[in-house]
Amino acid sequence: MHIASIGIDLGKTTFHLVALGDSGKVVVRKKFTRKQLLAYTANLQSSLIGIEACAGAHFIGAALRSQGARGAAHAGAVRETLREVQQK
Repeated sequence: MHIASIGIDLGKTTFHLVALGDSGKVVVRKKFTRKQLLAYTANLQSSLIGIEACAGAHFIGAALRSQGARGAAHAGAVRETLREVQQK
């Protein structure tokens, strides 16, 4: 299963992740706590991640980039708004 892009809906205590494959179909749909989310994404291959723009996005975005989620280690960038992901 190859994940092409991921969308994360941020909440105060729970986070919902939806991953799309190369064909644009949903391949993963899961609910996480912050700790579970960061543990799960640490083991994923490099992919584009879209998260909504809100106060919590800065912390999660920095944590995802430090894991190499199309950030420093993988020559890309974590997009901090879903609008940017949709425009690609």
